[in-house]
Amino acid sequence: MNFNWTPKIGDPTVGGWLTVALYFVTVFICWRTAVLTAQARGGRPGERRIWWCITLLFIALGINKELDLQSALTELGRMVAVSQGWYANRQLVQTTFILAIGCIGVFALFVLLIWARKAAFPTWVALMGVTLVVGFVLMRAASFHHMDRFIGTRVLGLRWNWIVEMGGIAVVLLASLWRRRQLKMGPPT
Repeated sequence: MNFNWTPKIGDPTVGGWLTVALYFVTVFICWRTAVLTAQARGGRPGERRIWWCITLLFIALGINKELDLQSALTELGRMVAVSQGWYANRQLVQTTFILAIGCIGVFALFVLLIWARKAAFPTWVALMGVTLVVGFVLMRAASFHHMDRFIGTRVLGLRWNWIVEMGGIAVVLLASLWRRRQLKMGPPT
């Protein structure tokens, strides 16, 4: 059995390139928001950490989108499943993977909620966008065939995977711009 993955552009379409560009524009904007949050008088460390975490996460997701690294992970999992003889029962492993990721996600959400407990509303909106993007990426990584069929369908000429992923990224981008505007205006009087 051969490892049938090579580094390549994951989605060499206009929508794929636009998604990668959107990730990296959002990285820059979130980084600036993190810096402004750190400089703001009375800035909250928890909120600053959230913006730094979003920045780092989106760097990783942008690189992953460009290089299609989850396909390498899927291929490796397929090779292990075939070589160990449990490929026919892979749905159980996929379900376990989703449950494990869900547990990790709940723990991460708990930590973020603690950090965000006193954060401004735009930061909460950004966390909602991050949740949408990460949830989409994880469901896609699990490689359920019905999910693959769904995200490949089109609405008004746009594929669902573009709508969901770019929509979540756009929510984070707009929330970051909103928070930056608040920080530049200063505390309400």
